[in-house]
Amino acid sequence: MSAHQPTGPDAAASPSGIADEPPAAKPARAANPLRRLHRPSWADQEPTWADAKPGLIRAALNRAQARPSGGWYVVAGSREVRPGRAFGRPVAGREVVAWRSVDGRLHAGPGACPHLGAALCDAPVVGDTLVCRWHGMPLGPEGRRGWRTFATHDDGALVWVRLGEDGQTPTEAPVLGPRPAAAALATVATVIGRCEPEDVVANRLDPWHGAWFHPYSFTALRVLSAPPLDCPPAEDRFLVEVTFTVGRRYGIPVYAEFSCPEPRTVTMEIVDGEGAGSVVETHATPLRPGPDGLPRTAVIEAVVAHSERAGFRHVHRVAAAVRPLVATAAKRLWRDDIAYAERRHALRTTPPPGRPS
Repeated sequence: MSAHQPTGPDAAASPSGIADEPPAAKPARAANPLRRLHRPSWADQEPTWADAKPGLIRAALNRAQARPSGGWYVVAGSREVRPGRAFGRPVAGREVVAWRSVDGRLHAGPGACPHLGAALCDAPVVGDTLVCRWHGMPLGPEGRRGWRTFATHDDGALVWVRLGEDGQTPTEAPVLGPRPAAAALATVATVIGRCEPEDVVANRLDPWHGAWFHPYSFTALRVLSAPPLDCPPAEDRFLVEVTFTVGRRYGIPVYAEFSCPEPRTVTMEIVDGEGAGSVVETHATPLRPGPDGLPRTAVIEAVVAHSERAGFRHVHRVAAAVRPLVATAAKRLWRDDIAYAERRHALRTTPPPGRPS
């Protein structure tokens, strides 16, 4: 279903349930998007386990993993890489350092000094150049022998780096999903788990767990359509009806689509209802194994909010107050979802009893 096709209950539908033509006039937007909740207790919800077929989720994951990435990885939120400061993070087993030049341009390179291996994550930025704290070696955007810089991309919400070490054909820019075309407010939150990127993506490709596992955030969740096992790329998305809870008594109902533009990203786009066009992008960036030998993955989630309401254009005035609230809500969800992803990783990497490892 196209993101531009009406998906709500007022869409003009054929007997098959697919909208043939858009309605003649779009209903006026309600002055108050909040709706009073009438939901059952947690135990009285309609079970979703019969619809959450493991084979269907696995097939959607396999299709996502087969998509090209161009060798790009999300490193951090755009606002985390600030002028005058270096930002370091391991990515796909490599130390990466990112910084900005005086004009705000983004740069990245290996996170170890080519002289004696000093960490560059805390190196001072002088003008356009990193300066190693051990012996003062300058490392600029042009690189130097033994220290080649990486291709970078700043999409306005996230910082990407191209490492080209995953067997992918390099592309000029990362593969992005839908984003609001008009003014938006971006917030980025990061949570790290003991799992691999595929476990994070699999969690997002199971929308049926939402109201059961996150009752504090979602209710009345219905998966209206799921991609079949042999789904063509143009139709490879889940369509969900869900109400985001606001406190105990109120909620905001929307229709949302889940899709994977590349192997390590799942995008949820609100296609109908309040905030249509807003997206939540979940990016799974492999880091490096922890002291316990288990893999680590950074879940870097970007909430890019948009609204057609007249007052939204002034949201930048209160952005400093709004962003921490959005980030806190995202991290609360991911405390549970990381447990899901870590459990999935443990199950698929631990041999059953009696079978040799």
